Amino acid sequence: MRVVLRTLVGVIGLLGCLVALAIWANPERPAGQFGLEAANALGIAALRADFAGFFGGVGVLALAAAIRGEARLLTAPLLLIGLALTGRAVTVALDGFTPAMAQPMVIEAVLLAVLGAGRRFIGSRP
Repeated sequence: MRVVLRTLVGVIGLLGCLVALAIWANPERPAGQFGLEAANALGIAALRADFAGFFGGVGVLALAAAIRGEARLLTAPLLLIGLALTGRAVTVALDGFTPAMAQPMVIEAVLLAVLGAGRRFIGSRP
C-alpha cells in the first residue's frame, strides 16, 4: 500500500510541477483553462507568481515526500489544497453553484484524500 501511495503522491507532485512550468512558459493559456485572463503585465506576473507558486509548491513538496518517503512533507500541500477547496465552497455558498465548478472541486477532494492517506501512511513502519 505504501508503494502505491508513494507512486500516486509522486504523480500528483509531478503534475503540479508541470502545471507550474506551463504557467511560467505561457500564463495566458492555463489561465484561460481556469476561467481567468490577465488584463496587463501585472496580471501576467500575478499568474506566474501566485498560480505557479501554488502548483509548484504543492508539486515540489509532494514529489519530495514521495521520493524521500517523508509524510510530514505533505502537510503544506494538504493545507494549500484544503484552503483552495474551502474557497470554492465559500463561492458556492455565497454565489451559488454552477456545473463548471464541479470538476475542480472533485479533483481537489481526490487530491486531499490521496495526500491525506499519504500523510498518514507514507513513511510508517510495518
